[in-house]
Amino acid sequence: MSLHDDLTAVQRSLDDLVRSVGRLEQRVGGGLEIRRVRSDTEHLRESLELLRAQAAPDAGDRPVPTAGRAVSDMVTIPDAPYDASLWTDAEDEGLGARDRRAP
Repeated sequence: MSLHDDLTAVQRSLDDLVRSVGRLEQRVGGGLEIRRVRSDTEHLRESLELLRAQAAPDAGDRPVPTAGRAVSDMVTIPDAPYDASLWTDAEDEGLGARDRRAP
């Protein structure tokens, strides 16, 4: 299957989901839970649209490039210790500040 075929299959499934949620909403009413499910389906629809926009129309089976840095743009982190003044106001995670006792 090509990328276009996969995206089309997901779109059809999502359309079925939206219709099913609509029928369910008619049966159970418009409570908080069904509004959350409807909102989730709308988020899925928006995410799929973003994915379709990111995929080139002639991409075929090539992987879709991800946002952010390319693998070749790796950042080297030096082994030298950090400046201790960066941590003067910091608290140890889960232990609290150095000058206070844990309960």
